[in-house]
Amino acid sequence: MQHAILLISCPDQKGITSAVTSYVFDNGGNIIDASQHIDEQSNTFFMRIEWSLVGFKVSQDKIVGSFKPMAKKFGMSWQLYFTDDVPRVAIFVSQHLHGLYDLLLRHQGGQLKCDIPLIISNHSNAKGVAEQFGIKFFQVEIDKKNKKEQEKSELAILKKHGIELLVLARYHQILSPNFVSHFPNRIINIHHSFLPAFVGKSPYEQAYQKGVKIIGATSHFVIAKLDEGPIIEQDTVRISHRDSIEDLKRKGQDLEKIVLSRAVRWYLERKILTYGNKTVVFD
Repeated sequence: MQHAILLISCPDQKGITSAVTSYVFDNGGNIIDASQHIDEQSNTFFMRIEWSLVGFKVSQDKIVGSFKPMAKKFGMSWQLYFTDDVPRVAIFVSQHLHGLYDLLLRHQGGQLKCDIPLIISNHSNAKGVAEQFGIKFFQVEIDKKNKKEQEKSELAILKKHGIELLVLARYHQILSPNFVSHFPNRIINIHHSFLPAFVGKSPYEQAYQKGVKIIGATSHFVIAKLDEGPIIEQDTVRISHRDSIEDLKRKGQDLEKIVLSRAVRWYLERKILTYGNKTVVFD
């Protein structure tokens, strides 16, 4: 059945929940899910409400217009989605392919409701994976001299294919502020949670030498400042003195797959709201 989803944020005040749920009820809608949160520090109200459009009195193309007066009354920032709209996703990857494989298998198994028409990489490693899953593959090699032109080429590819969301599944390139500005809160990255304690190319080796007891992974939206975007999901796993460097890498990669797939799924299910440099995740 076709559902509508509203994501709302606004200054907290009396009557918001009643007004929104009454809007759905008065127009013959059946609420499937409703969640809300108040950030007392900023006095901000957040809400996600999903309802069935079967028997809803307002036609799908007129819901925006009918909801505008209420949104204006409460000073809402809001987005309306429909469950039959299938987001188009591009995956960026470099040489580590575990995250890419995991996303494609989950998508193939019906866990990620989206289209994945293309994979972009600065290496050739993922070409065979793309061919295996019947997905277009674009190799865009980037260095300091050609970065601006190559990002321009990537943006043209993404526009041509109508891409909504970018997933950086271990893409070892820093996106320029100009590139990021084309996809605000629509680029999801994954990295190990050692940052900034263990930076550089060998974080697991550094962690092993330090004798860490916990490692983790973090998924976040990408902003102009590297690795400082709003965090969507994190997880950790215990480490023992018995674990080798390879054990740390294996456990870390397992975490990266889980944390990244959760973040992507929640985005596709329209369960994430951003404010400031934080997120509300209606999981």
